[in-house]
Amino acid sequence: MDSEELNKYIKDNKLKIRVKANADENKITGYDENRNVLKVNIKSPAQYNKANIEIIKLFSKKLNKKVRIKSGLTSKEKLLVLGD
Repeated sequence: MDSEELNKYIKDNKLKIRVKANADENKITGYDENRNVLKVNIKSPAQYNKANIEIIKLFSKKLNKKVRIKSGLTSKEKLLVLGD
C-alpha cells in the first residue's frame, strides 16, 4: 500500500491501526471495516517495545512524515499521530 492509498485512512493527521507482531514481514495487509483500523503485520516481537519501534519506522518511511504512537503502546490497537 503506497502513501497515496494510505492517505484515505488518515483523519485529522491520525491513523488507527491493529498490529499483528511476530509476522513474516513488515506489511500493511488491508483495512478492517468493522473495527475501522488498518491491519499491519510486524516482524518484531511485542516485547521490549520492539514492535512499536518497527511501526514508527514503517509508517515514517511510507508517509515521509514524523510518526508517533499517541495511544495503545501496550495494545494491539494503536492510534498514530502524523506530522512534524
